[in-house]
Amino acid sequence: MGKTDNYKVVLQPGSDEIVEKKSRFIANVLSVSSVQEAEEQIAAFQKKYWDARHNCYAFVIGSDFGTTRCSDNGEPSGTAGKPILEVIKGAGVTNVLIIVTRYFGGVLLGTGGLVRAYTKAAQAGLNAAMVGEMILGKRYHLTADYTLVNNIQYYLRQEGIPLENEVYTDKVEYDITVKMEDAKRVTQGLTQKTEGRIGIEEIEEGYFCF
Repeated sequence: MGKTDNYKVVLQPGSDEIVEKKSRFIANVLSVSSVQEAEEQIAAFQKKYWDARHNCYAFVIGSDFGTTRCSDNGEPSGTAGKPILEVIKGAGVTNVLIIVTRYFGGVLLGTGGLVRAYTKAAQAGLNAAMVGEMILGKRYHLTADYTLVNNIQYYLRQEGIPLENEVYTDKVEYDITVKMEDAKRVTQGLTQKTEGRIGIEEIEEGYFCF
């Protein structure tokens, strides 16, 4: 993944369930930031669904999608963990764990049926979660006199940029987050709108959810 590529993350967890030939497949989708956190969540769900036949999973960690793991947890090789992982990769989501719990319904699905069921369940769980895109950008700290507030706020509203961490003392202070492609234009625009009387300090550069 290149420096300018965007990626998606789970903002709010999701859960959904499907039934295939009387077997229940319960998908839980979670945000995780490390292998340790993923393993802790897997252990917690295995404990929660202790009476299930299988708790299969896949997770992807890192903005470069560099760490991936999956488990069939007793299902035939390649019929559960890998299909779940393919759903994650296909959606372009990272720092995510999907666990699909199966309660066996007494009817064998066959390898093809299992692949389809675990794929369908993982997709349903992901659709139930809230996913947001992380985009390369910059965060700035703005400082200005009260006389400039209206101009600043009007300009930022026009640009669709929300104010963050507002502080009102003898001066007005805001933080803003701007997409990398808009950063130069926005900072120049703020300078023009305030006739150069605004302080603009770059705080950080990185990936942000807009």
